[in-house]
Amino acid sequence: MTPNGILQITFYLLVLLALAKPLGTYMARVYQGERTFLDPVLRPVERFFYRLAGVKPDDEQTWKTYALAMLIFNALGLLFVYALQRLQAILPLNPQGLGTITPYSSWNTAVSFASNTNWQGYGGEVTMSYLSQMFGLAVQNFVSAAAGMATLIAFIRGITRFPSPGGRGARGEGCLGNFWVDLTRSVLYILLPLSFVLALILVSQGVVQTFHPPQPVTLLQPTSDANGAPVTEQLLPMGPAASQIAIKQLGTNGGGFFNVNSAHPFENPTPLSNFLEMLSILLIPVALCYTFGKMVGDTRQGWALLAVMTAIFVVLVGVAVWAEQKGNPALTALGVDQTITEFQGGGNMEGKETRFGIANSALWAAATTAASNGSVNSMHDSFTPLGGLVPMWLMQLGEIIYGGVGSGLYGMLAFVIIAVFISGLMVGRTPEYLGKKIEAYEMKMASLIILIPVMVVLLGTATAVMSAAGRATIFNPGAHGFSEVLYAFSSAGNNNGSAFAGLGANTPFYNTALGIAMLFARYWLAIPTLAIAGSLVAKKHVPAGAGTLPTHTPLFIGWVIGVIVLVGALSFLPALALGPIVEQLQMLGG
Repeated sequence: MTPNGILQITFYLLVLLALAKPLGTYMARVYQGERTFLDPVLRPVERFFYRLAGVKPDDEQTWKTYALAMLIFNALGLLFVYALQRLQAILPLNPQGLGTITPYSSWNTAVSFASNTNWQGYGGEVTMSYLSQMFGLAVQNFVSAAAGMATLIAFIRGITRFPSPGGRGARGEGCLGNFWVDLTRSVLYILLPLSFVLALILVSQGVVQTFHPPQPVTLLQPTSDANGAPVTEQLLPMGPAASQIAIKQLGTNGGGFFNVNSAHPFENPTPLSNFLEMLSILLIPVALCYTFGKMVGDTRQGWALLAVMTAIFVVLVGVAVWAEQKGNPALTALGVDQTITEFQGGGNMEGKETRFGIANSALWAAATTAASNGSVNSMHDSFTPLGGLVPMWLMQLGEIIYGGVGSGLYGMLAFVIIAVFISGLMVGRTPEYLGKKIEAYEMKMASLIILIPVMVVLLGTATAVMSAAGRATIFNPGAHGFSEVLYAFSSAGNNNGSAFAGLGANTPFYNTALGIAMLFARYWLAIPTLAIAGSLVAKKHVPAGAGTLPTHTPLFIGWVIGVIVLVGALSFLPALALGPIVEQLQMLGG
């Protein structure tokens, strides 16, 4: 790793962690109903939405009602996006005259954006009209992210609330809040203001934001097409991109307005835009750790969880950058010069933008897969086998190393519950976490949260490589082709959305299979999370005693890291051995 790369990564992490406390404090105030500096402007708007929707903000919900509201809302969003794509050809704001999208692709895209995955089996600029991009995909970027944040807040309330001694409390015994209120506040007070500011900055850097149709430009160097005819003009894609890019990053959505995502100069034109977009990917997940600490009344708990995430992240970023700067020894043996510049270092520049270099490309790849974001500024399929293993394994850990907005932290808390339970067994005492006993029911639900993504990824990959329809579009033979399939199901089965691009995934088989994987990975995790919250909220407070395990100490941080790594290694090592690990050995062997 070059000194320049170390400096850039260090600066990125320092800025990211420095923003955790102020933003985390603000979000805690939002969710606790306390006054914020945006209240004079946004509180009347919030009340208007409640009146319009017939929502009574003081009416709280049990975990089952909360879960049902979340599922109905997401299902309606899915159906709306599907219908929008199927009717695209006759709807306005379609200057290119793009046609109707196929049923299989429409299904996959609707599931993808409703579930906050944003897997894309299409090229945005040649498939989606401006209306589909704005009214369908961008709206889902806001509300799917907000649904994950709401689920987390309900989970935190399950930990912090206790039964009232005299019967039902004023806010409803066993209730977790109101889904519609948490959803509205997430969008109105957090996602919308941040996206507005980021979009303005991105426009200042040259990201396009217009309703103009694609613009013709004269080529400086004429060329010819496949038939030998001269080509002197090129169409540059346009569209309202900046507004969608801002929320795609802040909401850990990741779906690109253009086909090559944030490697496209109209989505990510400058080093400043690259830094801000990369910062936005992890900003809210990192700050939510501090929000958690504030809401449970002990900020040390939030810092401990953030320390677990950051420790794993830093190590894996280092591995990715080292692997990419080592390059491919087989090319060196053939006499290929892999030295780039002192700024970028030597190594594997295939699939990377020269304006970003190896350090920023590998850091983005790790950040986007540590979060359930999935946006890219380089092509992960072109990474070295070990470099590509890092983003793949970050997803396979369950998207908890920061993770998606809300979903990452409640996934991490499932690992914490398991770590607390195991430590309790070791000392022969009923385990406790923040004053609540962890018993068999919580363990069963936490186990589902951890095991369902593993099952989805491994069964999906096995089905694909064993079926003729799955193998038909694996264009790279051997270990790398297997890695592409494993990466695809790791991405869909953990709500990420990035891809090893060599796999032909826009087929009926992959559109259907990956869509099913995305549904399981989102809702079969959110429902057990709310079930745990519903169980915890009914439990009485257990005072800390001599046998209580402190959950904010370096010892506990190390213990949770060990549990995460062990589960990840045991779950996926055999599959990784068939893909990137054997491919790395083949590369080293020439």
